[in-house]
Amino acid sequence: MIRIFIGKDDVENVAYHTLCNSIINKATVPVSITPIYLNNFKEFFNRERDIKQSNEFAFSRFLVPYLCGFQGHAIWMDCDMMLRADINDLWEQRMFDKALQVVKHDYTPHDQVKYLGAKQYPYEKKNWSSVILWNCAHFHTRRLTPEYITQATGLNLHQFKWTEEDRIGNLSQDWNHLVGEYPYNPDAKLVHWTVGGPYFKEYAHCDYADEWVTEFAEMTNCLQLDEI
Repeated sequence: MIRIFIGKDDVENVAYHTLCNSIINKATVPVSITPIYLNNFKEFFNRERDIKQSNEFAFSRFLVPYLCGFQGHAIWMDCDMMLRADINDLWEQRMFDKALQVVKHDYTPHDQVKYLGAKQYPYEKKNWSSVILWNCAHFHTRRLTPEYITQATGLNLHQFKWTEEDRIGNLSQDWNHLVGEYPYNPDAKLVHWTVGGPYFKEYAHCDYADEWVTEFAEMTNCLQLDEI
């Protein structure tokens, strides 16, 4: 079974549920999907929200190895995404000598403001942590306890300063295609609306919006008696 953890923020509920639907629809193996929602972690994680955070799961994403008991592998995703391929294709890329694997983006954001008026903050390794294939059992990820994550700086966490560069494995860019930052890619396996998704009016006509609308319709579908 593939363990998947997705950030959940109340301002993008529809994004979370549609992403889940896209994963389940295309998966060829069983998946277990867990939301990372701050209300569920109050007993052991209560880090205050940073003014630079555009979502609630900026830091709680690093709890994934801890939640897995520091065993096995797991996948992390931000909620503002959609799968266009079988998640097992990503799972099969697991590397056991790496602490984690990510798409190593090298770009500067085009815009200074993104969805809901949030300021866009450029920094080294930006968006590397938005899709993570975790090796939860690696001795470096064992450093990511709730206590460490509560105290560490944002850059320490998102720039993976708790590990070493040669412990960060690579994933191809089509597993975290940044919509609005990269040209349209018909072969993208996972699209990421980091600037703003089609569920926001301002981005209703962005790349892959039609596919998301179709996925959303399937997610909300329920057979009615008169359709039988």
